[in-house]
Amino acid sequence: METKYIFVTGGVVSSLGKGIVAASLGKLLQARGYSVTIQKFDPYINIDPGTLNPYEHGECYVTDDGHEADLDLGHYERFLDVATSRANNITTGRIYQNVIRKERKGDYLGKTVQVIPHITDEIKRNVKLLGLKKQYDFVITEIGGTVGDIESLPFLESVRQLKWELGQSCLCLHLTYVPYIAAAGEVKTKPTQHSVKQLQEVGIQPDLLVLRTEHSLGSEILRKVALFCNVSPESVVQCVDVPTIYQVPLALQAQHLDEIVLKKCGITPQGMPELKPWKNFLALRDEATETVNIALVGKYVELQDAYKSIDESLLQAATYNRRKLNLVSIHSERVTADNVAELLGKMDGVVIAPGFGARGIEGKFEALRYTREHGIPTLGICLGMQCMVIEFARNILGWHDAHTTEIDPTTTHKVVDLMEEQKSISELGGSMRLGGYDCILKPGSKIANAYGADFIRERHRHRFEFNSQYREDFERAGMICAGENPDTGLVETVELPEHRWYVGVQFHPEYRSTVLHPNPLFLTFIKEAIAYGAENRD
Repeated sequence: METKYIFVTGGVVSSLGKGIVAASLGKLLQARGYSVTIQKFDPYINIDPGTLNPYEHGECYVTDDGHEADLDLGHYERFLDVATSRANNITTGRIYQNVIRKERKGDYLGKTVQVIPHITDEIKRNVKLLGLKKQYDFVITEIGGTVGDIESLPFLESVRQLKWELGQSCLCLHLTYVPYIAAAGEVKTKPTQHSVKQLQEVGIQPDLLVLRTEHSLGSEILRKVALFCNVSPESVVQCVDVPTIYQVPLALQAQHLDEIVLKKCGITPQGMPELKPWKNFLALRDEATETVNIALVGKYVELQDAYKSIDESLLQAATYNRRKLNLVSIHSERVTADNVAELLGKMDGVVIAPGFGARGIEGKFEALRYTREHGIPTLGICLGMQCMVIEFARNILGWHDAHTTEIDPTTTHKVVDLMEEQKSISELGGSMRLGGYDCILKPGSKIANAYGADFIRERHRHRFEFNSQYREDFERAGMICAGENPDTGLVETVELPEHRWYVGVQFHPEYRSTVLHPNPLFLTFIKEAIAYGAENRD
């Protein structure tokens, strides 16, 4: 089958959920037996989100091939259970960088380099790359931002050209917002009409409309939108708010979105997929009556998307353990020796979040000391593991100035440090370990038992490492280095065998946790938290 290309654009306001709609459509097509991938085009000029502050852009997601990507790629992987790569996330910065490199090499033979055709041709090349390389049946491309944004214009122009070039193999799905005006007691379609008009002004007629709304829309409203936006009535579907994003595929399936897409691509739909595993997950979530209380200690907890993959991984693990998740976000800057018992004393488990920099790190040390001394199940991720190492060095080994050289280069106990080969690299990102790396686990360790394996592969995003010069000191004192990279010998995991469950990992297990295949590390952590809570609940 010839690859079909679906473009998802947005209008009226940002953050409507284009990524969730794209992932949901992809899930429905995948359930019908088609191979699907999704890519995100971001209009900002940064080469990738790796240097963006979480306050700017939320979580930075990392693919197995070491690309720092937009957080929507996390949604794509969690929904589709298919790994993404560098080719799945393109920014304006990368497009221009590629074009400028070609110009410098003389690839354009001295021609004047312009937005059209050179920038648009580069965008189109990247759109088609996934279809050409791996022959997916469907490539869904989400265009970041909203229609009318000046920075999105080259991407929309590329979509316009592709619709002509690919014909029936190319569709445009436009997501827009239908607000409810409480004072008038009615919904308003005018913003949607203006949004579609803006899309038409750049030469794109949407093939389907998905209307995001807080209130269910009647058939008259849907027909009105179809009439004013020049689409067929059956091509207008609504996306009403639901309790969880994982219900969106079922809500769109109920309106036959996948069938409409197939028909517009010249494919006759066969039956309706049952989506049994997906529905089983939702049933477990709905049927859970008891709660597991987990604290997430980090410095960006006030941001909804800063730890998105960790939040979702914990939710998935709680669901499969037949529990509702009560995730309590605790700002690490506010944790002190005086209030740590009040903050964490009633928690069933604690996650120490990843991050960079000094802000809030002392609070993480206090949280770790408390959970270590009181036997509370604890999971440290990336910087969280490094904080476990530092806290242990200070309070068990007695090295009171122990630290990471990221924060204190003058410490006499550099228990977390840059490796020698990294120290000469100055370009941001260049000295980082990014992407998937193998890890050998010590047989019989807590982490090996959690994975049910002695060999795993997980994704990394960090610069500093556990200093292996201190490994023997730590292990003599009771902290076991239970996982290491087979090629470099770098320590990847630490744990306390005598503790109920106190495990730190240098990698990011949240990047490989999906709805249908939750990461076993989170499953085991939640299981231990439930057991601890049952034993210590009043």
